Amino acid sequence: MTDAIRDSHAIDGKIATPDEVHDVVVVGAGAAGLAAALTAARAGRQVVLIDEHPVSPALVGNDVPLWFGGRATAALQAPERVLETLVENEPLIGECFEAGVDVRLGTVAWGLWRNRDGSAALPRAMLGLADSTRSWTAGFATLVLATGARDCALGFAGWDQPGVMGALAFETLVTRYDAFAGQRVVVLGSGDLALATARLAEARGIAVAALIEVRDSVQGSGTLPKAAVLIDHQLIRAEGGINGVERVLVADAAGHERVIACDTVIMAVDAVPAIELAEVAGAPQTAAGEVLPGVWMAGAATGSSADAAAQGRAVMARALGQDVAIPAADASFDRMAYRAEWLRALVATSPDTTKVCQCEEVSRADLIGVQPPQYLPRPDKLGARSLATLLDDGPPDPEQVKRLTRAGMGVCQGRRCREQISLLLAMAANLPPAGAPRGNWRVPVRPVPLGILADWHETPAMTAGWDVWFGIATQWIPYADIGTEAETRKLATLAGSMHI
Repeated sequence: MTDAIRDSHAIDGKIATPDEVHDVVVVGAGAAGLAAALTAARAGRQVVLIDEHPVSPALVGNDVPLWFGGRATAALQAPERVLETLVENEPLIGECFEAGVDVRLGTVAWGLWRNRDGSAALPRAMLGLADSTRSWTAGFATLVLATGARDCALGFAGWDQPGVMGALAFETLVTRYDAFAGQRVVVLGSGDLALATARLAEARGIAVAALIEVRDSVQGSGTLPKAAVLIDHQLIRAEGGINGVERVLVADAAGHERVIACDTVIMAVDAVPAIELAEVAGAPQTAAGEVLPGVWMAGAATGSSADAAAQGRAVMARALGQDVAIPAADASFDRMAYRAEWLRALVATSPDTTKVCQCEEVSRADLIGVQPPQYLPRPDKLGARSLATLLDDGPPDPEQVKRLTRAGMGVCQGRRCREQISLLLAMAANLPPAGAPRGNWRVPVRPVPLGILADWHETPAMTAGWDVWFGIATQWIPYADIGTEAETRKLATLAGSMHI
């Protein structure tokens, strides 16, 4: 029997094994993640719990992972104090410590890879992790992604100033960090998220000037806040000074305008499931349960409105082999239609010069006109280009539009513009909100300093032959010549180097 011929230059077998390997890894220390971690630990499993909070002041300033909107206090400049506050405000973290869970706060999961087409050479499925000083990889037998949700940002006139923020960022600053800088807020929306946001503000002694709703009825359920809910109203613009928002101008259905004093506007129309890790790993769906072999999802990351803790416990129990039912999501409310209605209302009251992508300064006119941002030159021939010309070739492609306009290429990685860009493209193409095209996520799914990301040591076997793997035509021996006399002659000519 002839032995198989192994290509010495192939990448197979040369990627380093993970720096760590664990039985169970849970990403996200919210209600679902904490419940999942405790369930596994109490079942005798070895568990690592990863959470990116508390995030660094630099990321908070860049609105990552949530839309903080310049309303965090200077308390975030004291990391030890924020960490202590976070642990005090979330008692289940202490229970995880007591249960033997390896809790790693301030640690970000920036990548997830598994063996599949394009990455079959991986030694095993692994996570990319990083903290403030280093990056590393971790393998796992079971992975639970309880990555929660992020803020849904919809632009309006004056939204690009301090004091306009997301509901989840507000909740984080108030309940986890104790570091919210505002005193009087206006809440946009009247769904469950908006009502919960207003109730939280009132409970913490923060004045709620009003809730604004574009529809003609309150959309959420449960106890209404004490503040007035202005239904069938339009937000005209937010106005402010050197410290950001000072007031908002709104109008009722008859066009009667009124000014509402506030220092913060909280966008609470919706939250967006944080599916980045699942998506880069190629998960075909992101519902609660097993989305890939050994990879499970739970909580707000699934878009579920079910009890997050109960869902986290059920998902982990299923991962451990128990036959339990996973609480299902309530899909009765059309979130995409609600987002789209709000965006149409905001578009109607704001100029087309309103910035859609704040990082790259791309206006709504630039996006629909498929033009580069103002800071780049615009040759005359680009004037003939618009979204309409692209639609002649088929449905809008957010990735193509991003490359042409740079919308979504900024440091926030599209977290402030992704949803509204998707809906604006759908509106321009007459697509239903549910059919709005979505852009892709890529590793790293969180901003990680290059000095930390590059802190990885290649093995000599990995270094050898890299030019063959990347196929740089002027620097490599053609693949067809490998293992032939032609390769021997070329190696002799190159004195043992693959490089020409």
